[in-house]
Amino acid sequence: MSEGDSVINRVQVKAQEVAREDFDKARELFATSAKSGSYLYPFRGIIYFVTHKALWKPFLDRLLPTLGLAVGVTTSMFFFAYLPQLAILVFVNGPLAVFTTVLLILSESSTIVNVISRNFLLQDAILDTFDGTLVSKNATGIVSEGRQLKSGNDPIARLGKILKNPFSKFTPKALVRYVMYLPLNFIPVVGTIIFVVVQGRTRGKSVHGRYFQLKGWSASQQRNWLEQHTGPYTTFGTIATLLEMIPIVSMFFTFTNAVGAALWAADIEAKNSDLNTGTAPNLRDAAKKAE
Repeated sequence: MSEGDSVINRVQVKAQEVAREDFDKARELFATSAKSGSYLYPFRGIIYFVTHKALWKPFLDRLLPTLGLAVGVTTSMFFFAYLPQLAILVFVNGPLAVFTTVLLILSESSTIVNVISRNFLLQDAILDTFDGTLVSKNATGIVSEGRQLKSGNDPIARLGKILKNPFSKFTPKALVRYVMYLPLNFIPVVGTIIFVVVQGRTRGKSVHGRYFQLKGWSASQQRNWLEQHTGPYTTFGTIATLLEMIPIVSMFFTFTNAVGAALWAADIEAKNSDLNTGTAPNLRDAAKKAE
């Protein structure tokens, strides 16, 4: 056997080892996600939101301006950016570029709409929806740590003055990270899937930002918790990202995802787990059907 063949064999063996390691990690994440039931919460959020009219007020108050923004951004992106990006992707994706470019445009439009709406239009409304959902699930103890609560039966009307700062805004770092991973779309099919999952992982890290804030967690506590439950949060974030990529109705899913995240947080609280000491609740048991 020549020295060149020996080098090739070593590279192949190493590649197989890396592939097995990645496969094992992916299998473990998938198993953890399946047990946690986190993948169900975006859909439970839809059902809970639709069947609880008391939660609609923040959504309806922001509906027209945000809908106009989403239509304008998505239409402009398809008009100005579809053909140039299609011309590039067709060289690597072939005929599938027609579809992968659509997915890329939707992702880009979703990001632009989220940056603008979450910072200027929806931040307070999403905050009220999250807190209101917790109140409707009788998790008033945790909500009272971050805002005053009034008496009454309407969960949104009960929300008073905010005592803790709301969700963190979209950061330049998040935008830079998004642009960095855009080239993944040049890899046929698999690259686009990886790109969506990567965005989902980033999205997943933020879905319980308000919950962690209400718990009074430090940055290190939040980081440790998220590292321990990477699979469930990535799964939730990926599904939430895909839902919010749907044109026109992306705003609706932004609110239902907030409801789903709040339902998840309420179920964790219902287990009375000692989160502040780093003891993880049984997420599988926490994944109960939303009432």
